[in-house]
Amino acid sequence: MRTIQMTLDDDLVTAVDRVSKELRTSRSAFARKALRDALARCTLEQQERQHRRGYERYPVAVDEFSVWETEQTWGDE
Repeated sequence: MRTIQMTLDDDLVTAVDRVSKELRTSRSAFARKALRDALARCTLEQQERQHRRGYERYPVAVDEFSVWETEQTWGDE
């Protein structure tokens, strides 16, 4: 683990300190979790953009999934 220095607005530090205390964790642990969550969100957004671009380049054909219609079970039968 490395130690880094960051510059944060006073109100952000105050809010992080308050929440960290409520969660009974340290400021560093809170920041690590927040950064991990932000990185995971960025990764998911990137994957969604790639997925969207793929469908824009190769749109679904009208009957592409019709072969699976007889396989669907809705639970009301």
